Amino acid sequence: MVPDSYADGPRLLADIGGTNARFALEHGAGRVGDAHTLACADYEHFDDAVRAYLNRLPARRVRHAVIAIANPVDGDAIKMTNHHWAFSISASRAALNLDTLLVVNDFAALAMALPALGRADLDKIGGGQAVATGVIGLVGAGTGLGVAGLVPVDGRWVAVQSEGGHVAFSPFDEREVAVLQHCWQRYEHVSAERIVSGPGIVLIREALAARSGLPVDASLSTADIVERGLAGSDPLCRETLDCFSGMLGTVAANLAVTLCARGGLYIGGGVVPRLGAYFARSPFRARFENKGRFSAFTSQIPTLVITAAYPAMLGAAAILSEHLADRAASTSTPRAALPAPLPPPLLETENDHARF
Repeated sequence: MVPDSYADGPRLLADIGGTNARFALEHGAGRVGDAHTLACADYEHFDDAVRAYLNRLPARRVRHAVIAIANPVDGDAIKMTNHHWAFSISASRAALNLDTLLVVNDFAALAMALPALGRADLDKIGGGQAVATGVIGLVGAGTGLGVAGLVPVDGRWVAVQSEGGHVAFSPFDEREVAVLQHCWQRYEHVSAERIVSGPGIVLIREALAARSGLPVDASLSTADIVERGLAGSDPLCRETLDCFSGMLGTVAANLAVTLCARGGLYIGGGVVPRLGAYFARSPFRARFENKGRFSAFTSQIPTLVITAAYPAMLGAAAILSEHLADRAASTSTPRAALPAPLPPPLLETENDHARF
């Protein structure tokens, strides 16, 4: 059992997406352990998953918890976009016998973790040089498509919560127009998340098959397509990964110019880390830099893939710590101390994991 340095016991941290619920305990500042991942589909209710995790641990009282969830957070009622869980924050706090239950957007929490990430937690894709106090953009494909920003304000970082994954999908070329037209047959509104996500990879392959007059193998999962595409054993799967990577490049570039993200564009989520070294060779960076009259602007912005395990929990822990330190001064927007600039080796070095 890891000893607790917090006087009121360990704090529960959770990162909940549409597929997985990741839990851990923070035993002291920066001391996170007892990590475990549960499949959301295995539990009927949010509270059931929390209890299942806590029941795996030696008996100890947990008084404070923070949940980073892949969903808008506005008020007491939570209804997940990409999963069936729906709950009241206040009711769950009482049912779980917690003194504190904070629920925050998962990408706002992930954004808050960015200042704490080091060289070992990131892979740089392409060139570019970050401005130390510049606005930072964050995008990530998993079960959905997460978007957030991090803005320096009065010597502190302020996380900007966003539901930017639900903007309308923007095709770049004729192939992507064909993918969009295929999706229009099924959906009235085709968001970026619908295509640029783990489930979207299946849709992309289906659309490319239809475009080429090939039979559609509906049995292939996202993981199957990624495996075949990376192995080079299936040309259509490889084309799917190329198409997905280019689309993500468009999404990332749109966010970079929207936020004027001179501090860098970070890539989270479960899909891209799974692509490994391929992603550095993929169409992503070329598309990111292909921004018409703003190509020179985006080419100066570094793009960094987050490879750290459970990074959103670091940001969630910072939000909870600030909340507990001064409840009266808590605001609707999480903040953290402005860090020193990222070390030059990280910004100058070019570097050529996750269940779906």
